[in-house]
Amino acid sequence: MKLDILAFGAHPDDVELGCGATLAKEVSNGKKVGIIDLTRGELGTRGTAETRDKESADSAKILGVAMRTNMEFADGFFVNDKAHQIEIIKEIRKYRPEIVICNAIDDRHIDHGKGSKLVSDACFLSGLRKINTKHNDEDDWQMPWRPKVVYHFIQWKDIEPDIAVDVTGYMEQKMASVLAYKTQFFDPDSKEPQTPISSKNFTDSITYRARNLGRLIGTEFAEGYTVERYPAVDSLFDLK
Repeated sequence: MKLDILAFGAHPDDVELGCGATLAKEVSNGKKVGIIDLTRGELGTRGTAETRDKESADSAKILGVAMRTNMEFADGFFVNDKAHQIEIIKEIRKYRPEIVICNAIDDRHIDHGKGSKLVSDACFLSGLRKINTKHNDEDDWQMPWRPKVVYHFIQWKDIEPDIAVDVTGYMEQKMASVLAYKTQFFDPDSKEPQTPISSKNFTDSITYRARNLGRLIGTEFAEGYTVERYPAVDSLFDLK
C-alpha cells in the first residue's frame, strides 16, 4: 500500500499531539495517511504498554488513517544506529510516502530529538540503492525510495515554525484523538501520579497554542512545522 503521508512518533500520542489535525484534514481530502510509533511508551509514568496499544488503535480510528504500526523499539533507550535505521528504511520502502512527518528536532523528552534524527536519516538512506532490504513480511528485495520532503512537528518547546498549516475545522477531531489516550491526559478522578502532560493546563494548551498560531496566519487554528529545505512554490500567489 502506497501512502501519501507517513507520520512517525517516538511514542503513541506524539503524532496526535503534533500533527493530528493536519492528518485528519489530509484524510478528509482523500489522502492515504499512515502512522508508525517507534516505541510502545512502556516507560511512561501513567498507564502501561498494553493500555497505550489500545489507546493508539482507538485514536487511529478517530483520525481515519489507513494504517498504524509500532516498531517496538526500547522506550527511552533506542538509538540512531544502523540497526534502527534499517528497520525504518524497510517501512519507508514498503509504504513509499511522498511526505514524512516526524518528531520535533529538539524537545524536553530525549526520545523526541532522537526519533526526529533517526527518521530523518533513514529517509535519506532509504533512497540509496546499494542498501539492500527485505521487509519482514515480504520475500522480494525492496526498491529504494526517498520521500520528497520531511517535516518536523512542534511539541513541548515553543520552536518557531517554518510553515503553518490551516487546520480550522479539524481541532475537534484532533482533540478526540488525543483524549483517546485516557491514561495519559487530564482526569480529575485519576489516582495515577501527575506528569507534565496530565494537567488541565497542558490539555488546554493544545487548543490555545493552535489558536495562537492560527491567529498569526489569519485563521482560527494552525499546526506548525520546521523544514529541512526551503519550501518551494510556483507563484507568490500560492502563499497565503
